[in-house]
Amino acid sequence: MTGGRVALAAVSGSVLDPALHLAAVDDPHAGATVLFTGVVRDHDGGRAVRLLEYEAHPSAATVVAGIAADVAALDGVVAVAVTHRFGRLAVGDTAVVAAVSAAHRAEAFAACSQLVDTVKHRIPVWKRQEFADGSDEWVGSA
Repeated sequence: MTGGRVALAAVSGSVLDPALHLAAVDDPHAGATVLFTGVVRDHDGGRAVRLLEYEAHPSAATVVAGIAADVAALDGVVAVAVTHRFGRLAVGDTAVVAAVSAAHRAEAFAACSQLVDTVKHRIPVWKRQEFADGSDEWVGSA
């Protein structure tokens, strides 16, 4: 089977809903569904993190849509949903949600991993980390 669909591909300033992503990729042709949620952790490089702030380039939504389309075209993939959040996020907030349904579990896991890795490396989003000591740093493209 080839030619899965992009059910959702977006960037958003709102709280992300993993259940929405799961529902978006639900399909009777799929034998497996994989969900990934990336959350803001409380540390980075041995330093306590207070919050993250993501700034998205205007092209970010288009880039995410292209990545989702590439993953949806992988053999065995039925549907793809992915959203990256921007704005200020507290520790524990969800920064990215990705869901993939596929004919079989191996295809679903591989496609979801590729989706998350590619979004992480290609999306034009910049991250500012604010640390508990009051300092901050910008980290290139997320």
